[in-house]
Amino acid sequence: CLRNPSIKRSLCYVNKNGRGVTGFQSRRLPRRGGKLPMMHCKALSFSSSSNTTALKEFSTLETAMYCIIGSFFVSTAATLKYIYDQVGNLEGLQRSFSFYKVAIPLYVRYRYLQVSKAPDEDWDELDVYASKVGLEKTLEMKGFYIKSGQMAAANIGNAFPKIWQDTMSVLQDECPSKSFSEVKDIVDNDYAELGLNLDDVFEYFDPIPIGAASIGQVHRAKLKKTGEEVVVKIQYPEVERLFRGDVRTMIMFCKVAQPVHVPALEEIEHQFMTEFDYKKEALQLQTVHDNMEKAGLLPSVCKIPVAYIDFCTKNVLVMSYIDGEKMVPSLMGDMERHALRLGKSVEEFRNEEAAKDKEARLKKIERKGPTSSEYDKYISILNFQRHQQNAKAALFNNTIGWIPGIKPMDYISKSTLPINHAKLVDTLIHIHGHQVLVDGYFNGDPHPGNILLLNNNYEDNKLGLIDYGQVKKLSEEQRILMCKMIIALADEDKNEVVRLMRETGYRSRNMDPEVMYTFCKVSFDEDNMKITDGMHIQEFLEYLEKSDPVENVGRDFIMVSRVTILLRGLAHSLKQSRSIAKLWKPIAEE
Repeated sequence: CLRNPSIKRSLCYVNKNGRGVTGFQSRRLPRRGGKLPMMHCKALSFSSSSNTTALKEFSTLETAMYCIIGSFFVSTAATLKYIYDQVGNLEGLQRSFSFYKVAIPLYVRYRYLQVSKAPDEDWDELDVYASKVGLEKTLEMKGFYIKSGQMAAANIGNAFPKIWQDTMSVLQDECPSKSFSEVKDIVDNDYAELGLNLDDVFEYFDPIPIGAASIGQVHRAKLKKTGEEVVVKIQYPEVERLFRGDVRTMIMFCKVAQPVHVPALEEIEHQFMTEFDYKKEALQLQTVHDNMEKAGLLPSVCKIPVAYIDFCTKNVLVMSYIDGEKMVPSLMGDMERHALRLGKSVEEFRNEEAAKDKEARLKKIERKGPTSSEYDKYISILNFQRHQQNAKAALFNNTIGWIPGIKPMDYISKSTLPINHAKLVDTLIHIHGHQVLVDGYFNGDPHPGNILLLNNNYEDNKLGLIDYGQVKKLSEEQRILMCKMIIALADEDKNEVVRLMRETGYRSRNMDPEVMYTFCKVSFDEDNMKITDGMHIQEFLEYLEKSDPVENVGRDFIMVSRVTILLRGLAHSLKQSRSIAKLWKPIAEE
């Protein structure tokens, strides 16, 4: 019957009322004078008791198949409806599936390597492939995915392998940008409400951006009214529409794959939604500038741009120009010069460092770079040698160098001196400690792309701090609580840390004091091989979650944790691991 369609269509079991129930369809069979048509009679000629049993079994199987198929379509429809409701529109739904199409297979492959305890070579091979695919997808989709790529490049939480950091580093300041005609349209549309256009405000506007990021790009310009050099930050019109859906997509993924990150992502989502008004950011920038000036940190330790409020709108931010170089290219150049001094190529130096890092991981130890005083001594020696060489060059060039055909000697610039990594990290941590604990008004996104190394930085490590779209404000009560927490962490007072964690609103299933203390330690203070017992930070967080699942965290303090994690990520990459609590303790006590 299953092989013959004509029999399949007529196959049925008929009761005395002439109602037919076929294995593939149910219908009332036509009756002629109370008799069945001949074709149906023939089809039923084999209906013995055994055949009847077989037909009942077949009908049961068919019902089960319908249930399975129906359940699949219902669950699929429900899933699509849920995702659609989360991301808000069809475009968001399409972007979600574009992300999942790449993320889920890669996630499964990483989990397989973890479960199978694969060797480092397999992890490196997957890192090379996955980071390349991830970068391509990031550049294609832009939006929040660029922000996520910047987190990888910044080694947030010390969670990203070197391969990922290097691959994603282009996103720190080399994101895709829009054409000048598109930029001019954005400026003109926003300035229309002021009765102005781009040409009315700027004497000169560089059509080539000096940088591009996740939500916009930056151009140099000169004000027509005063002749001052400024930078103009332009927001992409579509980015606000896309960002929320992208963040919700990440949250949905983490709810299944990495639930430990969901609270932080939800707070980041809330915080990011305040980043799309440049008029508000201009006011935030001015507040931070005034706070740093009041603290005596400006301009002796750092510089922060001044906003030109009259020319700022929702999508256009005009601020003073700070002469400096982004941190990532500065540190790359520093590494290249160091390799050259050692007589090695950059590739040789990087391979040697990678081998040393691998050996340290196997031994579960932290590699430590030079201290600030050791750097100062080293820099002093190199600077003395530089002065000697320049003196020789000056003598040669002003004597023999006058002879025609003799090539003059080159002078060695001060910019060739090393950057004091230890002092750089300590300065950044101190600045942000003051913003968090004293001002209660801080930048929640201090990744390397938002940090400049200023000219003559080689002597005083002066920094330029930019981009204040994600400013978080703490109340006086919250600041005091955070100060107590920092002091307790620095003193390793476990009982006090656990008590304060309860005050922040932290709740877990068992409220295990040991887990609570460790969770607080890695959230606000430090993470190293000793604390994580040699585990990767992601694996360690999952271990804590499994030991005592978190039910609620203090949302008001998540951005403080994010700041410390970003700063620690930079410190780890420079072999300058730090205890944030120990460095912030003097500020907290004061």
